[in-house]
Amino acid sequence: MIEVSLDGRTVAVDAGTTVAALLYLAGDGCTRTSVSGQHRAPFCGMGVCQECRVNIDGQRRLACQTTCRTGMRVETRP
Repeated sequence: MIEVSLDGRTVAVDAGTTVAALLYLAGDGCTRTSVSGQHRAPFCGMGVCQECRVNIDGQRRLACQTTCRTGMRVETRP
């Protein structure tokens, strides 16, 4: 197990878990809120749709294409 920060709280996940899976396992699965207030979540799971963009260690990245690392900071809300 490794520890990752998700929106300010520490979460333990198995090594090799993607950030998209982390969002479903430890949160509501939501990656962001659209300008109209709708919750957005990963859709395609392979980096094409761009719906899974989150801040990872201060940079916008695709959650479905990023593997969790010890100490990683994931932020879904700006």
